[in-house]
Amino acid sequence: MSDSLPARQPRHRGIYLLPNLFTTGAMFAGFYAILASIGGRYADAAVAVFVAALLDGLDGRVARLTGTQSEFGVQYDSLSDLVSFGLAPALVMYTWSLSTLHDFGPLLGKLGWAAAFIYAACAALRLARFNTQVGVADKRYFQGLASPAAAAVCMSFVWTMDKFKIPGAELCFVTPWIAVITGLLMVSRVRYFSFKSLPLGDRQHVPFGWIVTALLILVLLYLDPPRVLFVGFSIYLLSGPVMTLWGLALHRRRARRGGVG
Repeated sequence: MSDSLPARQPRHRGIYLLPNLFTTGAMFAGFYAILASIGGRYADAAVAVFVAALLDGLDGRVARLTGTQSEFGVQYDSLSDLVSFGLAPALVMYTWSLSTLHDFGPLLGKLGWAAAFIYAACAALRLARFNTQVGVADKRYFQGLASPAAAAVCMSFVWTMDKFKIPGAELCFVTPWIAVITGLLMVSRVRYFSFKSLPLGDRQHVPFGWIVTALLILVLLYLDPPRVLFVGFSIYLLSGPVMTLWGLALHRRRARRGGVG
């Protein structure tokens, strides 16, 4: 948020064109991902979800910078997120891999669509909970895995496997675990660093090391985008449970020291 803006902006009831164009673009990318997966173009579908994540990150920033925040934009953004990071990843994983479980019997076939539904439903619940906690939750952390990050884990996995010509049918017993675990992490109480406290505003200075880090990430993404994204977002997915368990261990240690004293 820019330094010139107050801590909490009033939301207007009007509809603004510019930020909602980015939101519409994100929803279009998510819809295209669904169509691409139905056509068997799974790499294109995965890329489309990442494009949706990029546009989703821009619409809110554009709204804040131009002073065009509105209640309509907030609700529209949530609906767009549900399409791009809830329904699209669930349907991509289903058409790519989960649907092939039906070949092993009707019961496992039901397991495939159930895993896809669990992911989509958890994304919807995650977005609803996030909207009710705006202005209350600690902005430094997310409660539960954010839906764009969950989608990034799933889509980078699909993209990586597709690049190495590994069909989803060969991973049909692995994909349900990925769908269910990422889904449950979205609605969990596990804390994830939100990166909102980093100095990324226009008038804030960043350490030189951040520039070097960004340069290295760009080079790695150029060399092998799917694997770099999969490794990076997998580490982020694991960081939440690790950080939560570490915090609990420290809390118990302090409690024991307090009891001893």
